[in-house]
Amino acid sequence: MEIKQEQTGEAWYTYNGNDSDVVLSSRIVMSRNLSSFPFPSQLQENECKRILSIVFSAFLDLGAGDEFQSLPINNLDPLGTKILQERGMLPDAINTEGTGIVLRMDGKISCTVNLGDHLKICAYAPGLDFDSVMSLSGNLDSGLQKKMQFAASRDFGYLTSDVLDAGSGMHLGLRLHLPSLAALGKIKDIAEEYNSNGLTFSASYGSGGSDFVSGTDWPASSLGCYYDLATVNCMEGSQIDQLTSIASAGIKLKEMERNSRQECLDSIPSTIKNYVYRALTLSRSSLFMPLREAISIVSGIKWGLDMGILSGTDDPRLHSLLYRIQDGHMEYVLRNGAFNFEDDIKRDVVKRNQRLRALILQDAFKDVRIN
Repeated sequence: MEIKQEQTGEAWYTYNGNDSDVVLSSRIVMSRNLSSFPFPSQLQENECKRILSIVFSAFLDLGAGDEFQSLPINNLDPLGTKILQERGMLPDAINTEGTGIVLRMDGKISCTVNLGDHLKICAYAPGLDFDSVMSLSGNLDSGLQKKMQFAASRDFGYLTSDVLDAGSGMHLGLRLHLPSLAALGKIKDIAEEYNSNGLTFSASYGSGGSDFVSGTDWPASSLGCYYDLATVNCMEGSQIDQLTSIASAGIKLKEMERNSRQECLDSIPSTIKNYVYRALTLSRSSLFMPLREAISIVSGIKWGLDMGILSGTDDPRLHSLLYRIQDGHMEYVLRNGAFNFEDDIKRDVVKRNQRLRALILQDAFKDVRIN
């Protein structure tokens, strides 16, 4: 079974958000478990199926049958699974038996069933916007609690398979673009500060990457200078305390990145221009585009936009590209479109993907210009 691509309007990441020049997206994950059932790792096959039936029926009872798509994960075809993994809706390693997923058509909400916990409610929003994700997840959580009994304790709060998730059962996260801080060598100190203060700070797409475009080796740089900041412990403090902690960190990093831009322009203007100009040139002239290089190029053009060096694109378009250039999306487009590729790449799947990715970047940046 194929997943339905967003059919009720544009995907959430195609919209502009608060402070989206630095903060790409906000995310919440709420872990819940049904009372009277063991945690997923201890479930029998019939219990897994029973929980799937209970959760799927609860969504139907909410009157959201047309808004959500519910399906067992073992009914997904491999490409559908891959796309959901690339979007962060499924973990990279999953047990397909007795597990399920519920998707809202615009992608703003996804819920996994029997993966770690009986139910994980995830909500997403562009930019720095915890109000939206808290509202989306909270409304759904309240509605589902009228249909299902969640396991909770007066002393410990919501009960979860991981003791660190007990309490609020809530994890909050931000995805940020921090090229100026990376160029100034400040990422290592930032990571150490937040990783020792109840948050995790990690590379979104893996380590390294500035060398793909510019030859620059920035200390502790991630691929494309994209980073994830997330809460760790759900037990300490209230929901408000946990929200305040990560929101304050996000605001601080936003201001640090913005303030660092001028410092970069003053101290390493040639390095920045080289990075940005090479990113734009490669996006327009390459016949093949590997994924890692494409992420670095999108980052370079975004940095040029933020620095005022480039114009002709915007943050939502650049954010969307990070999903559109993934391997799963390439395969989906190739499967559902008609392309007349050059003879020497028609039978090479890797080259077809890289050729299509290059064409997508060429089209996306055709109106970008140097100021």
